[in-house]
Amino acid sequence: MPLRHRHPSVILCADDYGLAPGVGAAIRDLIERGRLTATSCMTVCPHWPEEADALRPLAERADVGLHLTLTDQAPLGPLPTLAPQGRLPPLPALMRRAFAGRLDAGEIAAEVERQVAAFTAAFGRPPAYIDGHQHVHQLPVVREAVVAALGRLPGAYVRVCREPRIAVVRRGVAVAKTLLISELGGALAALARAAGIPANDRFRGVYDFAGRPPFAELMARFLERPHGRTLVMVHPGIPDAALRAADTLVEPRAAEYAYLKGPDFAALLAARGVRLTRFAAA
Repeated sequence: MPLRHRHPSVILCADDYGLAPGVGAAIRDLIERGRLTATSCMTVCPHWPEEADALRPLAERADVGLHLTLTDQAPLGPLPTLAPQGRLPPLPALMRRAFAGRLDAGEIAAEVERQVAAFTAAFGRPPAYIDGHQHVHQLPVVREAVVAALGRLPGAYVRVCREPRIAVVRRGVAVAKTLLISELGGALAALARAAGIPANDRFRGVYDFAGRPPFAELMARFLERPHGRTLVMVHPGIPDAALRAADTLVEPRAAEYAYLKGPDFAALLAARGVRLTRFAAA
C-alpha cells in the first residue's frame, strides 16, 4: 500500500487580540481568510468585551485562548504587592521579582483566575489555551498558577516557547532573545507534562520588530522545517489611535498584516507545502 505524503502543518497564532480595535479587525480578517488558526486575547484591556462579541462568530475557525497579561496594564483585581498603584509593572521589573522569589503566589493565582473568568464571561466559553503577553506565563510562580488553571480547563493546552538551540542559531533571527525565551520554557514544559496538559512542540516568531530583514523574509525562516506541533507567533494589526495610546509596537503590526493577507504569503505556504491548522489537527 503506497504511503500518503503528509504536508507539514503549522499553528499560526496572532497575539494581543483585544488590545485595540485595529488589532482585532486585522486578526478577524486574517481568520476569515484562513491565514490564522489561533489568537490570544488580552482580557485586561477595556476593548475586550466588545472585541469578544465580534470574534465569537469565528470561534469554530480558530483556537481562541487567553493571553495572560501581567505587565504594563491595569490588573482585573487588587494586587497589593505587584501593582500597589493599580498598574502592572514593566517586564524587566516583573522578571526581577519573579527570579528573586518576590512574587506572591496567591496574588498571581487570583489574577490568573480573574483573567480566565473575564475571558469566559465575554466570549461565552473557556479559553482553548493559555499563553502570556511577553511570555510571562513561563516565569517562576506564574507558570505554576497557569498550570493549575489549565488543570481546571479540560482539553485546554498551553503554549510552550521552546525551540532546540541549534534550530534557533541556524535560523539566525534575534538569537539571544529567542534563546532566553526558549530557556524559560523548559520548566513550564516539565510542569505541563507532569500535569498531562498538552503543549506545542516547537515555537517560532520572535524577532526585534526593527523591520530589517523584512517580515516576508522572517516568515520564510520561521516556516523552515516544521516539526510536530510547530506554533508560529505573529502580531498583525491596523494602526489606530487606541493602539498608539496602548502600545509602542505599531508600524510592525501593519507590516505583518499586509504580508499575511497578501499573495506572497499564500505563495510561500504553497511553495513549502505548509498547511495552517488548529492545535488539535496539527
